[in-house]
Amino acid sequence: MKATAMAHPIQGLVKYHGMRDDIKRLPYHDSISVCTAPSHTRTTVEFSMDYDEDTYVVDGEELEGRAAERVDAVVEKARDLSDAAHTVYPVRLESENSFPTNVGLGSSSSGFAAAAMALADAAEIDADRPTISTIARVGSASAARAVTGAFSHLHTGLNDEDCRSERLPSNLHENLKIIVGLVPYHKETEDAHDEAADSHMFQARNAHIHGQIAEMRDALRNDDFEGVFELAEHDSLSLAATTMTGPKGWVYWQPATLAVFNRVRELREEEDIPVYFSTDTGATVYVNTTDEYAEEVEEAISDCGVSTTVWDVGGPARLLDEDDHLF
Repeated sequence: MKATAMAHPIQGLVKYHGMRDDIKRLPYHDSISVCTAPSHTRTTVEFSMDYDEDTYVVDGEELEGRAAERVDAVVEKARDLSDAAHTVYPVRLESENSFPTNVGLGSSSSGFAAAAMALADAAEIDADRPTISTIARVGSASAARAVTGAFSHLHTGLNDEDCRSERLPSNLHENLKIIVGLVPYHKETEDAHDEAADSHMFQARNAHIHGQIAEMRDALRNDDFEGVFELAEHDSLSLAATTMTGPKGWVYWQPATLAVFNRVRELREEEDIPVYFSTDTGATVYVNTTDEYAEEVEEAISDCGVSTTVWDVGGPARLLDEDDHLF
């Protein structure tokens, strides 16, 4: 009745934007991402008659309002899929993150992926990771891809049989280094998704994205570093254009964000370094390069006035031992 799991957050490569169903969190189109490590979320869940009600705690703070509602959706999805009698008991769920949240680093993806993995085990659900990804998805569509890990593809659809994540074959993880240029500017991804379809650019993006998905899958299969991350860079610009032209005109990028963009392009165009930028819905920048140039690129990005961290590719969500329980 008690389990602990860990999951890594994602960097979107071809990012989803907007949802055709806000309850089931079914995105309008497919998406592809890569998990980042050692950044992670660790989550413990326990069903017990000793608790008075369902309780959710993240980084020491009990969740309320919309944040609690999103966790509720994941918990109820696990209960629906379980035949175990003890899931009628109240549940306590506690998570902790090893990295900053709400700054564009995908904390919701790792959070809901770890929750889904732990809930599936505690609720005695015998399922593979693509199936568990459908539990995570109702909390955050990106979390579905964090369940399967590394390079993963979330397919769109109108049901759990179609809208689930799969791991994509690629050896790029062996040489990829991800330099994170942290720009601590708070954002709300859910707000941007809610109004994405109201942008006059949304239909153009939606039509364009299917070709991007096909090209990204092909580039990953062929271990084409330039192909993968050039696509990711362009998709970041497309995502921002759609976000900025919605009703509220969200502009998440900050001066430091643009400084990193410019430095990356200088490194690539003037020094012939294989390096590309990428952003999700936020101001923080992922800078993708190879192991050979990671140190040089990190130093150059640091000169833009941002704090930097070098990350690797993270694997799928996984269960941990009893020694790792948070309570």
